[in-house]
Amino acid sequence: MGMTNTTTSLLNIRPARPTDFDAIASIYNEAIAHGGITMDAEPQTAEAMRAIAQTMNPRELFLVAEVPDRSPNPIIGWGIIKRYSDRMGYQVCCETSIYLSFAEVNKGYGRILQEKLMSQVKDFGYHHIVAKILGENQGSVRFHQQFGFEIVGIQKEIGFVHDRWHDVVIMQCLLYS
Repeated sequence: MGMTNTTTSLLNIRPARPTDFDAIASIYNEAIAHGGITMDAEPQTAEAMRAIAQTMNPRELFLVAEVPDRSPNPIIGWGIIKRYSDRMGYQVCCETSIYLSFAEVNKGYGRILQEKLMSQVKDFGYHHIVAKILGENQGSVRFHQQFGFEIVGIQKEIGFVHDRWHDVVIMQCLLYS
């Protein structure tokens, strides 16, 4: 909390641009290759990520975290806000996720990206955030708890990836004005 790491002050969080989807896919593919982070098993392309962005409504968004002076690729992470459901009654609820390049974990970047993501969620007028996290990814569970998320359930053996069953921890955060 009292982090004074100067590298985090150089971080810029902004909406994704069309040219960012190669980096977004690359970071996501790190998580896929690592396993235990996402239910996707096959690498994703920039075109697949761009297609997701093209179907988003005005209350959905890709954000990227970049270190502007870093070359060749300044993007070190990304986050997404997406509707929980397109049904009218769920208009107050969204789902969020963030991903960082493994080389950038534990440097404070995730906290900054999550804070910006949650601020944007509030600006969009959502009241309820859902995070779905693979059960073995306890670091992500603890990370979300630091932001007021609480575990509301565990879906046992809901996914089968890499020849094994996976549980999903359902977390929620209620936002109050």
